[in-house]
Amino acid sequence: MNDQRKSLLISDLMLLAVAVVWGTSYGVVKSALVFYPVLGLLALRFTLTFVILSPALRQLAGLSLRQYLGLLSTGLLLLGIFLSETFGLLHTTATNAAFLISLCVMLTPLVEWAWLKRRPTRLEWLAVGISMVGAALMALHGQFGVNVGDALILLAAVCRAVQVCLIKRVVQSSQIPALAVTALQSGVVALGCMLLAFITLPAPVESLAKVADPVAFWGYMAYLVLACTLFAFFAQNYAIKRSNPTRVSLLMGSEPLFGGLFAVLWLNESVTVQGWIGGGLIFVSCVLASRKWSFWRLKAAASVA
Repeated sequence: MNDQRKSLLISDLMLLAVAVVWGTSYGVVKSALVFYPVLGLLALRFTLTFVILSPALRQLAGLSLRQYLGLLSTGLLLLGIFLSETFGLLHTTATNAAFLISLCVMLTPLVEWAWLKRRPTRLEWLAVGISMVGAALMALHGQFGVNVGDALILLAAVCRAVQVCLIKRVVQSSQIPALAVTALQSGVVALGCMLLAFITLPAPVESLAKVADPVAFWGYMAYLVLACTLFAFFAQNYAIKRSNPTRVSLLMGSEPLFGGLFAVLWLNESVTVQGWIGGGLIFVSCVLASRKWSFWRLKAAASVA
């Protein structure tokens, strides 16, 4: 296995792991919101992440002003994603949230084509099409109805598609470490959520000290910080530098399948047979984006060369 294929395989496996932890995060966040409000939860989650990763910020020394502004823009967009996603989750089911967020799979190749001028391959379009059919089946499985929560999740899906392409544009021509990018993004989200929390919430610190079940709440928080934030964003930033945005979104397209499974098992939410068929189609699209697909693409590139 040459270095290029090995690098693709590692990034693919990391992205699939991200899909698993992000899929489960909807149920975990839904459970944590029982104890603490959205802005407080996000502020706490990303403040802890930033504190843990802050030593990595020294790796950003020497960057140009343009690079700093580019990284800050990814952090601001991430703030918008999490505000939309978490407030949306407060007003819809974890199952719907996991299914609807997968629409970023359809949007990413369109954003990438328009912005980064990389036309998706036929296989990528095929995988996107299969993902979209699967997402439609899952979203229309009989208990779907557009409400404020669903609309906010759709907004988060649009922002996610833009975010993948923005990170690619910012980091592709530099050697900025993925961990440092994650640290800066976490700091931006933490600061934004803290400011909003102190402006809009009555006594957020005192409320934290009075959480009804501190063991459960801090268990959820540990999972969200360590798995869903530290590992997931590091893995995503690492993979984007070694892949393309459409491939990244397709591999992470299995997120709603894991999210649906976890919501059924953890929150006792129900999903119809049609919904699971949709999840299976999304999984098929992820198979197309895995190792064998990369082999076909490399082989085709070699024959053209």
